[in-house]
Amino acid sequence: MTTPKKSARKVIITCAVTGSIHTPSMSPHLPVTPDQIAAEAIAAVEAGAAIVHLHARDPDTGRPTQDPELFQRFLPRIKQATKAVVNITTGGSAAMTVEDRLRPAAQFQPEVASLNMGSMNFGLFPMLNRFSVFQHDWERTYLENSRDLVFKNTFKDIEHILKTCSGNGTRFEFECYDISHLYTLAHFLDRKLVTPPLFVQSVFGILGGIGPHPEDVMHMKRTADRLFGDQYVWSVLGAGRNQMPIATQSLALGGNVRVGLEDNLWAGPGRLATSNAEQVAMVRKLIEGLALEVATPDEARAMLSLKGGDAVTF
Repeated sequence: MTTPKKSARKVIITCAVTGSIHTPSMSPHLPVTPDQIAAEAIAAVEAGAAIVHLHARDPDTGRPTQDPELFQRFLPRIKQATKAVVNITTGGSAAMTVEDRLRPAAQFQPEVASLNMGSMNFGLFPMLNRFSVFQHDWERTYLENSRDLVFKNTFKDIEHILKTCSGNGTRFEFECYDISHLYTLAHFLDRKLVTPPLFVQSVFGILGGIGPHPEDVMHMKRTADRLFGDQYVWSVLGAGRNQMPIATQSLALGGNVRVGLEDNLWAGPGRLATSNAEQVAMVRKLIEGLALEVATPDEARAMLSLKGGDAVTF
């Protein structure tokens, strides 16, 4: 008698390609121009990422920007070259206004937009202890100013983003940097301003948010389980050197993973990652080593109840 083959659990890999945390002087591999962002996103998908989480940068200075015209230079290229789920940030950078941060997602109506679930301190200034030479005048000031900067995401801000994007069929990557952010998400679920399945991205290791200890990861997971039960899909990102250890813990707990140069510039102790695809390949090895399978973009769409890549405006 033949035993029926059991299918392996599918794991969604999100790749956050450039972000707004790191500055160009920190790594020559950080994508800055539209050409670089497009190429890095496409390569990450080819390596196994189902979702690409996208920011834009000024191509001359590398400074984070939410100018929709710059997003327009890479979004169609990624859509044409891959079947990936495109996730456009509404976080932008902590120094931007909410209206500025919202512009690309409102215009391009992606399948997924990120949404930060609470105001917080967002300390980037410790990186000044590791990097001393900068190519651009803005970089040092940008990091130093995070000593006295609140990343503003009030209830009003969150509701505004939800109502603006939900009408376009966009769903959300709910970025939760602390336990309180899960309770804020539960509040909006109670008000029916968000609908399951909730895609909860737990963020560990940012100064101002929850730490990267394994007990912190467990605390996030237990709390989300209690608040949301089977109504959510869980993913994690660990900042910096915490990336792969926290990804491994998530996989063991039934979760999904996010990697990419937005979150971590490194591929090992003292070794810069040469690309986003390198990190995707690294986490893919972890997934397959645990006898799990990497979700395709269409499998991720089904897991997250997304509208489909043909329903965006780019």
